[in-house]
Amino acid sequence: MTDASSRAPVSLLWSIPDDARAIAAVHATLFPTPWEPDAVQALIEHPAAVSLVAALPGRKIVGFVIAQIAADEAEILSIGVAADTQRQGIGRKLLDGTIRAATRAEARRLYLDVAESNSAARALYAACGFAEAGRRKAYYTLPDGAREDAFLLARDLVKV
Repeated sequence: MTDASSRAPVSLLWSIPDDARAIAAVHATLFPTPWEPDAVQALIEHPAAVSLVAALPGRKIVGFVIAQIAADEAEILSIGVAADTQRQGIGRKLLDGTIRAATRAEARRLYLDVAESNSAARALYAACGFAEAGRRKAYYTLPDGAREDAFLLARDLVKV
């Protein structure tokens, strides 16, 4: 972690199509199957999208979340924080912003998938009220071609 990134304030902003390249760049450092900027832009521009970025001054993007809302359900398609700015609460800020946006859109439940081996993300999601709702066998393809299971997690957004 650089001194500049550890001291600079991080803002949570609605993403815009011009952010697609920076989001794709962060995504490529975190996931074995990177998204192309055009695909990211299409997701951001989708009418059902909830897409936020975590940015340092000058709109230097260090994190992102892309979700979609359909009827009364929302799903986080991808969320990530650049390695040199992890463990600073940015992931939680992105998650909290998505929860607020989905709740305001009257979604009743929020879903996401997480790799079985991603214990740090699983701990964050558990701390934010997500619980296991299923398991997807061999869901992720790893760089060596091996397959990894994913947990489907869900969080209720409204009190019943």
